[in-house]
Amino acid sequence: MKKKIKYTNEPLGDLKVIDDFLPSPADLAFNEEQVKITIGLSKTAVNFFKKEAKKHHTQYQKMIRHLLDLYVAHQKRRKTG
Repeated sequence: MKKKIKYTNEPLGDLKVIDDFLPSPADLAFNEEQVKITIGLSKTAVNFFKKEAKKHHTQYQKMIRHLLDLYVAHQKRRKTG
């Protein structure tokens, strides 16, 4: 049996609110046309994505693509907002 969590009513300290920039599930379902490119990435970055992809049972290239798509969408909203 797991140890029971004991909640307390204590101050949390200085908090910073971060705007929610993640897309809705409907936006994630949209598949744009893909363009194949060749890119050189650091070994550290690739190893990180491979490790995380294995943990989440997905492909590391898919994670990198998704990260780039989220970044682009966030930058577009910043420029128009």
